[in-house]
Amino acid sequence: MTSTTDSNHCFSVSGVQDSLQEKVITVSGEGMVHSPDFPHTYPRNIELVWRLVATNNMRIQLTFDDRFGLEDPEDGICKYDFVEIKDPADKGLPGRWCGSAPVPASLISRGSQIVIRFISDEYFPSDPGFCIHYSLQSTKNAKIFPFILKWSSSYVSPPSSMQDMDELSETVAGLSTVEEVMKYLEPERWLLDMEELYKPSWHVLGKSFIHNKKPRGADLNLLREEVRLYSCTPRNFSVVLREELKRTDAIFWPSCLLVKRCGGNCACCSQRCFSCQCSPARVTKKFHEVLVLKHRGGGRGLQKSLTDVPLEHHEECSCACREDSD
Repeated sequence: MTSTTDSNHCFSVSGVQDSLQEKVITVSGEGMVHSPDFPHTYPRNIELVWRLVATNNMRIQLTFDDRFGLEDPEDGICKYDFVEIKDPADKGLPGRWCGSAPVPASLISRGSQIVIRFISDEYFPSDPGFCIHYSLQSTKNAKIFPFILKWSSSYVSPPSSMQDMDELSETVAGLSTVEEVMKYLEPERWLLDMEELYKPSWHVLGKSFIHNKKPRGADLNLLREEVRLYSCTPRNFSVVLREELKRTDAIFWPSCLLVKRCGGNCACCSQRCFSCQCSPARVTKKFHEVLVLKHRGGGRGLQKSLTDVPLEHHEECSCACREDSD
């Protein structure tokens, strides 16, 4: 919903909710959008969409209110209650935030429009919700970095103190070791960061240490095994973590991991089967420890941590008939 505001605070209009249809807001100055009843608990089971359109083809700058809290993610993914920001001029994935994780200090659009979507399900509404301030960003006398997450120059090394998440993710993905990653981010204190990263802490071992069991294979004769290896079976696929986890608010290193996914043909399917499809018959979730870089609120640089991320693995596959021919 939108509000009558001053330039620094959000004031909710009690009892008023916007339509589920997209609301178009012409941005000619400063304003804000926020969850209903902000900074109190928002309602259940709603969907609100705002399309911000800047005048004179200018860009739009967004700033999150420090008070932010939505329903927590599940396995690190915002599935239930979340606020999502999409730049129509940007072909990348939309940014999505939930829980109480740090939000970007500032975002600047690539074009003259931004779409903000807020969704809550029928369970566990939270508070305070969210509030996003918007304003016009002039393109004169300043270089505009599209959809930038702004960090302090003392935390991120060259090529720029204000790299966009996609650019930084691509740069980090090209580095060969975790030492190179840390040295790139903090050339003056990367050794101290390495000590902090691997320092034992009070929390329990990650799930990647606990769930380290290999799947039990079937005992087949050699000929059958050769057929199985080239038919519908689990095989290695590389996945991009930011896309797989739908996490545009973080950078992962390594940026890609191998998972088991069903692949191959179903030529040995039943003769009565009109169309066969290789599908997973048993799926498990495995945890992988990776380096995660996340933006800290208030322009305080990047938070670096070793974190377990859950990925789906297909343990068994089968050829399923989509249609039977008579």
